[in-house]
Amino acid sequence: MSSRSCPDWPNLMEMAPDLQFMHYTVAEAQLPVDVLTSISHVTLGDVAICCDLEHHVYYAGHTDSQVAEALRGTHWYEVHEYAERGPGSGPAAA
Repeated sequence: MSSRSCPDWPNLMEMAPDLQFMHYTVAEAQLPVDVLTSISHVTLGDVAICCDLEHHVYYAGHTDSQVAEALRGTHWYEVHEYAERGPGSGPAAA
């Protein structure tokens, strides 16, 4: 799998220090089938996603807009949403 670190990693580390964002093609990322079927304008090997695959968090700023829109209705978080409402955000439960 070819991937590379996101050039915005310093800013992303401030929002989500426990995540590591890499650039992938959508084909490499193996996204949910309902997301893949909604992407129609290009081949999956030509479309980019910037994400932490293990934690299912993507960065919309470096992700194809059609992919980002398709991910909104899934178990994936956009990094800003993850930082505000995702797992580990906010005060610890008592």
